[in-house]
Amino acid sequence: MEEDTDFRIRFSSLCFITDHVGFHGTIKSSPSDFVVIEIDEQGQLVNKTIDEPIYKSSKVLPEPNNFAKKTKLGIQNLSFEEGINEEVSTLVQYSDVGQNHQSGSEKEDSINDGTSKEEREKIHALGSLLDKKTNELLNQFAYDIKEKWNSKSELSGPSLEFSLGRILDKNQRAILHSAIRQKFPFLITVGRNTEIVVKPNLEYKELCHLVSEEEAFDFFKYLDAKKENSKFTFKPDTNKDHRKAVHHFVNKRFGNLVETKSFPEANCNAGNPNIVITVRFREKAHKHRKRSVECQEKKVVYTAFTLRKENLEMFEAVGFLAVKLGVIPSDFSYAGLKDKKAITYQTMVVRKVTAERLQNIEKEIEKKRMSVFNIRSVDDSLRLGQLKGNHFDIVIRNLKNHINDSSNLRERILEAIESVKHKGFVNYYGPQRFGLGRRVHTDQIGLALLKSEMVKAVKLFLTPEDLDDPVNRAKKYFLQTEDPKGTLSLMPEFKVRERALLESLHRFGMTEEGCIQAWFSFPYSMRIFYIHAYSSKIWNEAASYRLATYGSRVMEGDLVCLDENGDDEHFSNSKVHLVTEEEELANTYAIHQVVLPVLGYNIQYPKNKVGLWYQEVLSRDGLQTCRFKVPTLKLNVPGCYRKILKQPHNISYQLREEHNTDVKEEGSQVNEATLSLLISFDLDASCYATVCLREIMKHNF
Repeated sequence: MEEDTDFRIRFSSLCFITDHVGFHGTIKSSPSDFVVIEIDEQGQLVNKTIDEPIYKSSKVLPEPNNFAKKTKLGIQNLSFEEGINEEVSTLVQYSDVGQNHQSGSEKEDSINDGTSKEEREKIHALGSLLDKKTNELLNQFAYDIKEKWNSKSELSGPSLEFSLGRILDKNQRAILHSAIRQKFPFLITVGRNTEIVVKPNLEYKELCHLVSEEEAFDFFKYLDAKKENSKFTFKPDTNKDHRKAVHHFVNKRFGNLVETKSFPEANCNAGNPNIVITVRFREKAHKHRKRSVECQEKKVVYTAFTLRKENLEMFEAVGFLAVKLGVIPSDFSYAGLKDKKAITYQTMVVRKVTAERLQNIEKEIEKKRMSVFNIRSVDDSLRLGQLKGNHFDIVIRNLKNHINDSSNLRERILEAIESVKHKGFVNYYGPQRFGLGRRVHTDQIGLALLKSEMVKAVKLFLTPEDLDDPVNRAKKYFLQTEDPKGTLSLMPEFKVRERALLESLHRFGMTEEGCIQAWFSFPYSMRIFYIHAYSSKIWNEAASYRLATYGSRVMEGDLVCLDENGDDEHFSNSKVHLVTEEEELANTYAIHQVVLPVLGYNIQYPKNKVGLWYQEVLSRDGLQTCRFKVPTLKLNVPGCYRKILKQPHNISYQLREEHNTDVKEEGSQVNEATLSLLISFDLDASCYATVCLREIMKHNF
């Protein structure tokens, strides 16, 4: 295979954030040198055996999201403080609106008199966690904000914030955040490392222009409380345009969290009914929606299991399992993709397959370098991103210094690990996301799909590599003839994706519409994967441009994440803040808080050179009018935000000498000792070990 020079150039141009020297080494000498173990949402390694009957329906309740603890490799353990994960709200169903509506005064009584013991304890915590003077100043700050609002003064300027100082205990910080928002819903709290800063909630003021202050007060308390089985109802309203404005405000500002719906008020005049707007927390795709009795009687079977695979592409593994179980690849769900050249462990869920049936194929799939265990019945499928992170056990062989570096190699290695431990690494998407070594990269297919070039996307997918094997001979035949039926006769049975696409093309033809139908032979997660690959490529380029242009200083117009507990990409627009000139001059934020948008229809761009760069790139790629929706393939890409920097957790490592005997000329033997590094660490979801190693070693793979 010819060298993927375009890909090498692309990754060699990426930045480093640390200033240590690094070292050379070889990773992935064999799959056993690169072990990846998924960490589930409860912080447990999924390769551990679950002590429960395999046919028992299990419903796992959320636990604190701490990273998995594991016996480390040896001589030196490195660690640092982990942040608290953002609380995940329990999603609820609608209850009958007419019977549950309360007037404004009734709602106030229920809040004052029906406050839960937990909420009262949170509010009382202000007195116990803050000294008397700070508490008085906080109350005065809140009073001053309300006075300015009542006098219709503009809320602006750096003076309109109040610092509670540094709170070292993260649990106390979490309690204070919630307590202040419950007591003063017209204020917001922002975490700056260990400092808590209180500011006026401008969204609260905006809502007060649409509804009474009493309703705004109650609404923001409802949002912050995130109570299970709760809803919020605004006062009755006969004005359709006004109701539309309220719907628009709530959905624009909090649409990722809640949804709204209008209902006639119970016992109202049918001729001119009062309408109430009810708000509930938005339901996620992986949560069960309310089902009828008939649906419950025909409940779909879901079976979860841990999949171990070795040196096997993810989609190939799923395709093989699908054939053996008599289902289609889209019946499988998983939390994330895993490396090919590695030994990987991950949780999967397959629908319409019983635990007994899955057990029956255990022997067959072992021939494919796979095994399944922890087989159990569950209530629903998995979704992408439904994991805490991944644990890595990696061996780096043939260690040596960079050219012209004569320093002690062991010291270089220690220096490099310590540097990345404290400063982190640039959070690039890794090379495996784009198909390293292939003539056509996944992002190229994604760009064609975004431009609705369906025929081109199909041809890109079926582009052969420079290899003379049955798969590539079949692909070459297709590009020469565009004959799906003939190509099917050449394509090996194990290439499930290619065969599914070709069967669809044979049925519908090589027209634009036929290619659209062919893409529907892939499950949703695979169709969206190619779009995400393009967005990931642009994010990598944006991160390099941002760091090359501004370095590690936070600049006016940058976007920062206000939630100190936000560990994943899926935080809402309301938690992303545009840095002001005053904040730049005051060094208010640090580089580890800076985020960049991952392309989509519901993101904002930086308001500096980086934002202009995004627009230029979209124009370059012919996407200046793209709304990141491909309705013909039922793909909607809202986008998200990704932190520029990340840090590894729970690092440990061990250096060891390996003795290799080489046979030289005239039969002489030379016994050479080489140094290897065994390193273990945990990474958050969507972070790449190869990217972390690249920063440690200062070496492009």
